[in-house]
Amino acid sequence: MLAIDTSTTHPWLLPSLCSSAGKANLPRRRLLYASKTIANLKENGQTNHESTTAAGNIRRQVLTPQERIKLNAYPDREFYTFPRFVTHVDDGFISTLTNLYRERLQPGIEVFDLMSSWVSHLPKEVKYKRVVGHGLNAQELAKNSQLDYFFVKDLNEDQKLELKSCSIDAVVCTVSVQYLQQPEKVFAEVFRVLKPGGVFIISFSNRMFYEKAVSAWRDGSAYSRLQLVVQYFQCVEGFTEPEIIRKMPASSGNAERNSPFNWVLRLLGLLSGSDPFYAVLAHKNFKPVYTTENT
Repeated sequence: MLAIDTSTTHPWLLPSLCSSAGKANLPRRRLLYASKTIANLKENGQTNHESTTAAGNIRRQVLTPQERIKLNAYPDREFYTFPRFVTHVDDGFISTLTNLYRERLQPGIEVFDLMSSWVSHLPKEVKYKRVVGHGLNAQELAKNSQLDYFFVKDLNEDQKLELKSCSIDAVVCTVSVQYLQQPEKVFAEVFRVLKPGGVFIISFSNRMFYEKAVSAWRDGSAYSRLQLVVQYFQCVEGFTEPEIIRKMPASSGNAERNSPFNWVLRLLGLLSGSDPFYAVLAHKNFKPVYTTENT
């Protein structure tokens, strides 16, 4: 059972349960699940602090104060007030990501979709025990049919995750890591909630909300961003050596498309192109070995 801290009422905790309007908009299956979870915790007298252990030990800070700065300094909750029912990467990226999940996430596990939206890109034919979502817009999360439960929270203000320690088999984060201003603390919290052997998969491309990405990401190259995520894993004691996965779009070989003019248009976002795929993943404590029996 997922642990939710019910000692205080926060505006980001299950916003759909804080108002009658929110209850009307939330799918009934999730409202019942969330209400039952809170009721069980109150009945058993259990709090999040009683059932969790310390987060992963942070060895060092990766980012300097300057590298954490965003051009848009207003709270992220304001930026995500209105839902965006769009995909932020192209079909090729999504297909590659779904195949990666199909290969690395076993059926029947508990998955946590960190910084999620209205779609999780998990393979639809695979049955998971439970998929929990987190994000900044309740309307987007409520529309995500792959989520059994979700909560809303700004991780740049508070990095604490409302989940029990060692309760999740896999954590995924899609095209969002660039917005974390305290990545060390977030990765430490992910380490805490993962079960031993659990996997954390970070995926991203070259797109971003430029004004909301941290300086270290905005000013970096594809290589430096990969290394940045690798360092996020390495700064938390206990993660295995990070694995890097890259898939670059095939060159079209079209001279006109590769002209300097079109290159400038793509740079300005006025001409679309195939998105490169990058992923970095690591396991908590050890990498599990899955074997199949010969019949």
